Amino acid sequence: MPDAAPGSTEHAHDKYDRLIAVARKHPPMATAVAHPCDTVSLESAVEGARLGLLKPILVGPRARILDVAAQAGLDIGRFELVESLHSHDSAARAVELVRAGRAEALMKGSLHTDELMGAVVARDTGIRTARRLSHCFVMDVPSHPEALIISDAAVNIAPTLEEKVDIVQNAIDLARALGTEKVRVAILSAMETVNPRVLSTVEAAALCKMADRGQITGAELDGPLALDNAISPEAAAIKHIVSPVAGRANVLIVPDLEAGNMLAKSLSFLAGADAAGIVLGARVPIILTSRADSLLTRLASCAVAVLVAAARRASAATAIT
Repeated sequence: MPDAAPGSTEHAHDKYDRLIAVARKHPPMATAVAHPCDTVSLESAVEGARLGLLKPILVGPRARILDVAAQAGLDIGRFELVESLHSHDSAARAVELVRAGRAEALMKGSLHTDELMGAVVARDTGIRTARRLSHCFVMDVPSHPEALIISDAAVNIAPTLEEKVDIVQNAIDLARALGTEKVRVAILSAMETVNPRVLSTVEAAALCKMADRGQITGAELDGPLALDNAISPEAAAIKHIVSPVAGRANVLIVPDLEAGNMLAKSLSFLAGADAAGIVLGARVPIILTSRADSLLTRLASCAVAVLVAAARRASAATAIT
């Protein structure tokens, strides 16, 4: 296998290739991999380590992990292996590694997302912060000139306005960690005018005003915007919408999980997009991958986490000095 990041298959996902290349400039990130007891999750850890993205700590039943490695022909001899009893125990022990300062990221293995997130948010033993947890897709759409961040399509079902403030700020922080010079956030709805009968339009307007007052920082916000006039300059011009964001958004904030999930899957299945996933708002980035994801997408998720962790280290160093 070549040393370069894997290429795409059916579509040219050059955005992910560049993302991985940038992440490889940083030292490998110590990552607690919770319950890598199937080929897909173990392969992700092994390949992430081969590319210099991760320094995996495999957390799970030793016999099961060794059996998977043997059957798949994966060399895990150089990785630390932390014994656990079952998937719930794997999640708890992986979180313990973060709390002990031994891991800068969590990575989901072959356990349910709810099991891992349950350990993350546990009151006395978890790794929550004051910030609301939220999920971001970093989507590589072949026909679109830049990557799109979509939030939240996986964690917050029907977020309140207060929760959306954190969702927006998490997404902005992610975009900046990825090196986006001008972060342009579109607060999506079904229309681009404020309608008191459509709550998402009212909340979009409130979020934009909060950004004006410094309650959300680091980006230009506009909303409500429909999807077309958020990402299409032509659609924005037709509607006579003039703003730094309209037609050029690189972060899309959806009204709720249902809308976000349908948007992300529509881009994946109708536009050939790949969707790298990460959870933010905890002490460390949490890498969420799906067994249906391509290897390139799973590695892109690892690369996103590497860049988030690097940005946090840089921010902490600046704060100390």
